[in-house]
Amino acid sequence: MGPLIKLGIPIVIGQLGTIAQSFADTIMVGQYGTAELSASGFVNNVFNLIVFFLLGFSYSTTPIVGSFFGKKAYDDCGRASKESLHSNLTVCFFIVLFLYILYLNLDWLGQPKELMPLIRPYYLIILCSLPFVSAFNSLKQFCEGVGNTRVPMWIMITGNIVNIVGNYLLIYGFSIPFTNIQIESMGLNGAGYATLVSRFLMFVILLLIILRDRDFRIFRNGFSQRVTRNGMLHIIKIGIPISLQLSLEAASFNISGVMMGWLGATALASHQVMCTIGTLCYMFYYGIGSASAIRISHYRGAGKSKEIRRISFTAYKMLLISALLLTSAIVFCFNPLCYCFTTSQEVVDMSLGLLLPFILYQIGDSTQIIYSNCLRAIEDVKYLMWYAIFAYLIVSVPTSYIFAFPCHMGATGIWYGFPLGLTTAGILFLCRFLQQTRRVEQ
Repeated sequence: MGPLIKLGIPIVIGQLGTIAQSFADTIMVGQYGTAELSASGFVNNVFNLIVFFLLGFSYSTTPIVGSFFGKKAYDDCGRASKESLHSNLTVCFFIVLFLYILYLNLDWLGQPKELMPLIRPYYLIILCSLPFVSAFNSLKQFCEGVGNTRVPMWIMITGNIVNIVGNYLLIYGFSIPFTNIQIESMGLNGAGYATLVSRFLMFVILLLIILRDRDFRIFRNGFSQRVTRNGMLHIIKIGIPISLQLSLEAASFNISGVMMGWLGATALASHQVMCTIGTLCYMFYYGIGSASAIRISHYRGAGKSKEIRRISFTAYKMLLISALLLTSAIVFCFNPLCYCFTTSQEVVDMSLGLLLPFILYQIGDSTQIIYSNCLRAIEDVKYLMWYAIFAYLIVSVPTSYIFAFPCHMGATGIWYGFPLGLTTAGILFLCRFLQQTRRVEQ
């Protein structure tokens, strides 16, 4: 349990820092103007699924590097990291090309014409930042694969601070002390440039540390090796199912958000409040899940296959205990927590109606997070995408619609689709993991 905590806590801290930065972005843009907030909301919704896809694709690096690390094949670790960087940037290139074509046809998406002068430049700035997101993700997963989760944590915290400070300076403008130089307010574009700069710096700093820090010197011979076609194809083969699984999970929440909008502004606001609270829990679970993937990949590489199940069960127990503690704290502090995001009593009251399905889906969420990571760690990801399609698009979304509208349960009915979808995914992932590891132990 100790090694899992040691690996997981820095991941959790880094992710929570990202959430804090997202909150700060929303608050500062919202204070600048309602139109800017609406434009940023549209663009961020377009890019959120893409960021999830890129993040999921980068996850393929951890089990490959972790397995080599467990074998003490340090040159192979370095070569795999280089292949990962090439693969991630190649996939990112095609995504950027697709998003640029979408940019050329933004008018087809039916957004208010008065917002288009704000949407277009902000869209391009965020688009330019995607290669740095992809490259940083690749290097971050390499670090996690070799058991170093602290360095990415500190870099993510630094990048988030740069982003928040950059937002404040560029959105509203500032004067350089002791000079007559005045930087004019850039509004929404200032937020975009702050994001671009922070993502660029995070990538460059992590790259320099990996290339120069003595903790990574044992991998440097591998960095100089040629990238192999088979190595890149192996990363792509593992990365695509993981990225689609993550994207489908996020899409189920986005589709539910659209259905919430059909019920009115109060329902949509309550949905956003509860999703934000749920994200805090998810990021904590994610840290333990990633730590379990790292540990399993190391044992798998070292040939200690019988330890794999033990690690997964230990991580699952930790996650269930964490879910119980977090959920209890949220229930106890629910009203004050809601008032952090809204001043509307009506929104708080409707959010209270979503609390029970929120509590119920924690078990399913814990299960699917742990065992999707365990499958990732043993490189058994072929069925992740199909399980995700069934759980999220066939079970969760239709159930939400049926409960909400034909059954007249409204917003609460939409949220009852989440425990069904997440629990279905968790059971499917768990059964697959037990099936695959049973073969190893026989």
